[in-house]
Amino acid sequence: MYAAVLERPGSPLRMVELADPEPAPGQLLVAVEACAVCRTDLHLRDGELPSPGLPRVLGHQVVGTVIGAGPLGDLGGATEGPEGMAGPSAPPGTRVGIGWLAWACGVCRFCRDGRENLCPTARFTGRDVDGGFAERVVADGRFCFRLPTGPAASELAPLLCGGLIGYRALRLAGHAPRLGLYGFGSSAHQIAQVAGHLGQRVFAFTRAGDERARRLALELGAEWAGSSAERPPEPLDAAIIFASAGELVPAALAALDPGGTVVCAGIHMTDIPAFPYSALWGERSIRSVANLTRRDGTELLALAPQVPVHTHVTRYPLAGAEEALDELRSGRLTGSAVLDLS
Repeated sequence: MYAAVLERPGSPLRMVELADPEPAPGQLLVAVEACAVCRTDLHLRDGELPSPGLPRVLGHQVVGTVIGAGPLGDLGGATEGPEGMAGPSAPPGTRVGIGWLAWACGVCRFCRDGRENLCPTARFTGRDVDGGFAERVVADGRFCFRLPTGPAASELAPLLCGGLIGYRALRLAGHAPRLGLYGFGSSAHQIAQVAGHLGQRVFAFTRAGDERARRLALELGAEWAGSSAERPPEPLDAAIIFASAGELVPAALAALDPGGTVVCAGIHMTDIPAFPYSALWGERSIRSVANLTRRDGTELLALAPQVPVHTHVTRYPLAGAEEALDELRSGRLTGSAVLDLS
């Protein structure tokens, strides 16, 4: 099979020919139809996040078809998970989604408490195990989502991290009739549609001068869209920051009504500058989102068709993975980038 491989942090991905992976007990062998490109992939590629076990195949928003399975047995750790997971016995032809969380222990206090996203020994797709920037991938069947066969793979793929982390951030933001979204990329353009469906008013904050993102936000139901340096026309009840820019935290706090929450949705963010206590006072709060749970995934995948969520994608061939990452880095990308192998 061919794969786009990260050999050294800071170096371009290289297209290489690898042997097809062999599924271990409990794993599924999946033919990749599409894999969306995430900012986390960019952080790994650029060395902003540690990349254990290089060389590594990146990619953790995978849509594919089961073409084989490992022998009987399991990989230890987590339980079968909520309804909606494919499971290790998914037959060939089953369409599945593979997300960021590849494995969790199932026995630590976080896993037992329904917070497997915080498992200290968790493994993550495209970081600790090979991911979907490839023609084939193996994954623990207990962590594969069962997907419908109808929608195009390239349209489903962004839901598997951009959508899921946005959904978790939306839940952690609490009841927020007036919701601000900072950084209108893959996650925000999906979650703006979910928030609108839930009756929330959306205020979108884009990179200064990014007219395409501003127009997309308004098309998707935002009632106001401006640059991240602007103040919204009225105070917000919550703000979700998808951009990896720490300086947005004080800006978002300044836009909140008392009692509001700022949710930092990224896995990596630049340092947050100092700000006066008065900006936080009034029972405002700041919290982060770490990874996601399988339940987040099954809930969003059930909700998305009801909205319905329409993902706006730019398609690249597998060999275009480095180009897609460069477009994401530069801010030239609107919506989601997807490697389309279908």
